Amino acid sequence: MNDHISLFITYLQSEAGVARNTVLAYRDDLGRFGALAAGRGVENPADLAPEDVLAFLMAERARGMSPASVARALVSIRCLLRFLAGEGQIDGRILERLDTPMTWQRIPEVLSPEEVVALLADPDSKTPLGVRNRALLELLYATGARATETVTVTTDRLDLELRYIRVVGKGDKERIVPVGRAAVKAVKRYLAQARGTLLRGRTSDRVFVTRLGAPLRREDLWTIVRKHALAAGIRKKVSPHTLRHSFATHLLAGGADVRHVQEMLGHASVRTTQIYTHVETERLRRVHREFHPRA
Repeated sequence: MNDHISLFITYLQSEAGVARNTVLAYRDDLGRFGALAAGRGVENPADLAPEDVLAFLMAERARGMSPASVARALVSIRCLLRFLAGEGQIDGRILERLDTPMTWQRIPEVLSPEEVVALLADPDSKTPLGVRNRALLELLYATGARATETVTVTTDRLDLELRYIRVVGKGDKERIVPVGRAAVKAVKRYLAQARGTLLRGRTSDRVFVTRLGAPLRREDLWTIVRKHALAAGIRKKVSPHTLRHSFATHLLAGGADVRHVQEMLGHASVRTTQIYTHVETERLRRVHREFHPRA
């Protein structure tokens, strides 16, 4: 089983053009799946039964994994089996019995516009790090970019005069995303007043750097977002992806076309973007229940 999983991971890395973080997530999910399958006496993928997959998913839930994480693990397994079926190593009919349960689909957490305002206003504009953090948060919300996409932005991909950014996403696919005036103002201030101080005489093509002038990491961005969310009094569990979710939801709530939002988010399929229409529908239902006299 492990040999087949390794072959699949190699395929993802060398031929499929899948992003590194996605490959790591697949490898972790499938490593645990392989261990459980071996414990059930399954050493060859051809001997897998749907019950083996179900046992793994139940074990994931039992160890505290969220429904979203379990659904992602199932996607990893389906991709592995689809690959092996294409290679003629297993019977592809097993895939027909492994559809993702819709009840596991998790509506993403989003911030209200008021919460976004509070979050963006929290960084201290009198310090270089505060100026940097404000620019980071503004850019995240203005573009809907992923954490990795944001911290790896280089100066040559920013055009603050024309107000757009070239984002390199999954599979090294590049997309152009507009940047609003508020974010442009915050990033311009950071570049003019804070970035040079943080670089300490060093040179870097990265837009965002640490207090020691090194390129900002994805983990650093998570810490920054959580820190300012807590300080702003936001009780929700906030991450950089929460701002991405909020970006999409607020655009759709304002009347944006779902395909335009899909393009800005860099989704390969509009079906992925349509989850945000469900978020907006849920919000409207809550409003209806709360205020309609016969709800």
